[in-house]
Amino acid sequence: MSITSALVLYAVIWALVFYMVSPFGQTTQREAGEVVPGTPESAPVEQRLRRKALITTGIACVAFVLVYAVVEFRLLTLEQLSWITPPSLQDGAE
Repeated sequence: MSITSALVLYAVIWALVFYMVSPFGQTTQREAGEVVPGTPESAPVEQRLRRKALITTGIACVAFVLVYAVVEFRLLTLEQLSWITPPSLQDGAE
């Protein structure tokens, strides 16, 4: 895997993990009882983006190392995933 491919893969994994981590631990303005005029009640009181970015970086590093190992050392091949392919395509029939 080239350096560029690795960087792109890490960026995609990081963004995906950040998207999943971002709603955790949020308190809405309605829950806090402090709705600021002109904002929706569902707006977060504190976003804590630095903390979420650090958590995301840690999780993304672990996930990247696992994916990199699978790709680089060929720990999982397409032949091993043949159970995913429909039987009509396994025989070579199109």
